[in-house]
Amino acid sequence: MHGLMMDTPLTITSVMKHAEKFHGGTEIVSVTNDNPRHRYTYTDAFTRVRKLANSLQRLGAKPGDRIATLAWNDYRHFELYYAVSCSGMVCHTINPRLFPEQVEYIVNHADDTFIYTDVLFLPLLEQLQALMPNVKGIIVLTSEDCMPETSMNNVYCYETLLASENDSFEWPEIDELEASSLCYTSGTTGHPKGVLYNHRSTVLHCLGGSLRDVMGLNSNDVILPIVPMFHVNAWGIPYGAAMIGTKLVFPGSKMADGEVLTELINEEKVTFSAGVPTVWLALQNYLEQTGKRIDPLDRVIVGGAACPVSIMETFDKYGVYTHVGWGMTEMSPLGTYNPKLDRDALGEEAFARMRVKAGRGMYGVEMKIVDEDNKELPWDGVAFGGLKVRGPWVCSNYFKLDDSNAHDDEGWFDTGDVSTIDADGFMQITDRSKDVIKSGGEWISSIDLENAAVDHPAVEEAAVIGLYHEKWTERPLLLVIKKEGAELSREEMLGWFKGKVATWWTPDDCLFVTELPHTATGKLSKKDLRDQYKDYVFPA
Repeated sequence: MHGLMMDTPLTITSVMKHAEKFHGGTEIVSVTNDNPRHRYTYTDAFTRVRKLANSLQRLGAKPGDRIATLAWNDYRHFELYYAVSCSGMVCHTINPRLFPEQVEYIVNHADDTFIYTDVLFLPLLEQLQALMPNVKGIIVLTSEDCMPETSMNNVYCYETLLASENDSFEWPEIDELEASSLCYTSGTTGHPKGVLYNHRSTVLHCLGGSLRDVMGLNSNDVILPIVPMFHVNAWGIPYGAAMIGTKLVFPGSKMADGEVLTELINEEKVTFSAGVPTVWLALQNYLEQTGKRIDPLDRVIVGGAACPVSIMETFDKYGVYTHVGWGMTEMSPLGTYNPKLDRDALGEEAFARMRVKAGRGMYGVEMKIVDEDNKELPWDGVAFGGLKVRGPWVCSNYFKLDDSNAHDDEGWFDTGDVSTIDADGFMQITDRSKDVIKSGGEWISSIDLENAAVDHPAVEEAAVIGLYHEKWTERPLLLVIKKEGAELSREEMLGWFKGKVATWWTPDDCLFVTELPHTATGKLSKKDLRDQYKDYVFPA
């Protein structure tokens, strides 16, 4: 017997209408190329969203079309999120840090019809326009007086298009299972793969991410999303903030500028922020160099890569609590979140051990770990194996790719991560399955070694890869970037691991380098490192 409840579709349109009705006066502040501090309200934003929807129709965009963006975190990108998806089209966010060949592949694979771009990315599109035959037009996200010269055809000014449109628009009725947005992975092997989200998955992810023991957003918060809007929808923050009525502060292209971030936090009274470790290092370095503080900031979430303890301890000095989260493009992306722990109740040792974990699985995400035979392993904090997930905001397949083998017969998605889960449900990533080091039949976590290395006061960044060893099959090699002006020897660095990891985990060698390769999303590219050092021979 079915219950007698209304079958109201879960759509991004419903989030937009709710935000405009109940949170219209809440501010959105942006740093943009043509305005160092743009300021308006949700009411202003959604008035312009209706104009943008009319503009899309006038350009000839149709329901189901993929509309691409090459844009920073700012108010115009926010407008595109809602106008495109709520019109029944698919908002395809493209990572501008990808190689040009990857951008070309993604645009053509998605069959994008229009591209909305920041001024700074016009040179990239000029290079690629002839290779993207199905793109009908390029819209530059700026005002008429800031429009640059360009050699491309069919180029329009965003503000000029909006100025001629009516601010009334009849939003279509959309099935909650209709596609809403598209994001491609930035994998280091093969072509990027598209993950196609729908309205229902986006709204459910938004609800789950806003829970008290997850991001815990509330209308008194001021949130600074430093995680890019071009990568996994800024972890759902542009939707969650609108739903809850949270003031948004967008850093534009200044997301790694410690000075601008400090100004935004202090002047806009930012209470919560989200970003990857490299962003927090840039902010902390600026604070330490200048002696400035960030007193309004209450908490941050670190994701995208393992968070070194040193970042957490530095934030402790500023009264900022550091949360760790884990997820993937294929998961919309949130999967786990480490809530605020009771330091006094746990004691320093247990607190230090618990805070670095990826956290508990949030409602909406099922998890399990399996061995090489796909047999489920216990949650005892000791056993570790391949991590699999499933849930309403986890992808069921990749866009236009039917043979990925990423899902098993029961629908579980193989994340490619190796992890352990303790009896309380706290998960900890020990490695990527392709990066784990198997030495003498035993596994060594490259992530644990990297985190230990980065905790050394003279280390700026570190990477660990497994390379061939005649006796042990594989052994870890440590690659280190020293902080500017720091003195550090090979012997001192290798000796740093004593008492921090199992003796046999200690890397067999340490090389000092000036740079390390990264993927387009800022993660260490282990594949490039393994290629670079494939002929390396460990010292006898």
